[in-house]
Amino acid sequence: MGTQESDERTGGTAAGGTGRRALLGAAVLGAGGTALGLGGTARATEDRNGGGRGVKGLPVPTIVGHRGASGHRPEHTFGAYELALDMGADIVEAGDLVPTKDGHLVCRHEPEIGGTTDVANHPEFTDRKRTKQLDGVSVTGWFTEDFTLAELKTLRATERIPANRPHNTLYDGRWEIPTFEEVLRWQNEQTRKRGKQVWIYPELKHPTYFRRLGLGTEERLARLLRKYGKDKKNSPVIVQSFEPTSIQRMDRLVDNPLAVLLSGANSRPWDFVENGDPRTVADLITPKGLKEIASYAQGIGPTLDLVIPRDAAGNLTEPTTLVRDAHRAGLILHPYTMRNENPFLPANFRKGSDPDAYGDVFGAFRAYFATGIDGVFTDHPDTGLLAREDFVNG
Repeated sequence: MGTQESDERTGGTAAGGTGRRALLGAAVLGAGGTALGLGGTARATEDRNGGGRGVKGLPVPTIVGHRGASGHRPEHTFGAYELALDMGADIVEAGDLVPTKDGHLVCRHEPEIGGTTDVANHPEFTDRKRTKQLDGVSVTGWFTEDFTLAELKTLRATERIPANRPHNTLYDGRWEIPTFEEVLRWQNEQTRKRGKQVWIYPELKHPTYFRRLGLGTEERLARLLRKYGKDKKNSPVIVQSFEPTSIQRMDRLVDNPLAVLLSGANSRPWDFVENGDPRTVADLITPKGLKEIASYAQGIGPTLDLVIPRDAAGNLTEPTTLVRDAHRAGLILHPYTMRNENPFLPANFRKGSDPDAYGDVFGAFRAYFATGIDGVFTDHPDTGLLAREDFVNG
């Protein structure tokens, strides 16, 4: 999940799109009659392995390890990914995909890697530091598109938010930057090792930006999915992006389940800005907008504030109609991002002011689960799974 987080053309064939929408729609029904505002509890589906049933074989609410177990290890490392599986995450967000100079897709939160690697400590790369316009924002640092894969492999990952996660700095320098092809191989290895299907949820980062650099990411991702036989409607790979036209492009390239990520209501997807489309996220979450999304995608990943807004003091208010409206359009919802630490929680669930102390995260999970969401991204899969157990068991 990317910088659009609140902390942080219609495409495809009718047959392919409808089939995949029906598949994910079943996951909605898995939570349906009990959790969609009817005062009951959600249920977790029993087939945790998927069993060839695609997304509908996943538990509901689904727990997605956000960039792995990034509350416990530096994000987008195999250490974070494997720990998320060890904790029991249903899906691992592996990874946020950005290209190298020589066209490889690697897993980093952003193309700027000064905050997530030790690149600043490498004197041989001092002259690579640049200031660029990234989706209309001036960003200074080191960018993946200026490095070959071999050069990136000399770097090591570091904790992105050490003020909130000083314990994660213990692991700085331990893991290298993974490529997405390595992730696909890892997925197969972990599936064999664990005896159940491992799911991943890659995100295409800044696809318009990279396309303008001649590094189109959708085609590269599609080629890898086809190479590993993971481009089908039941494949254990859900593809997501904050840019709707990127998801439309993927809909024409593969049959995977797809999701459109949605930032704040007043924001505009960057592809809309570049293409002169005046619509905002507020337009996309109307019944009309959701119906359009459902013509090429099967799910949405809204910021949690679109599900339950916060007031001026940061407290949760009343849920919006987004869950109901999205379900009526046949879409599932996997909002982002639940984190245990105080600064990331609604004000009425914080405990004290320590930036790395945990608040009443179980209470916050309960409030969001009660809206009928189909899953959630979380940096702390262990907490999310316990919260789901509490919710499912009433």
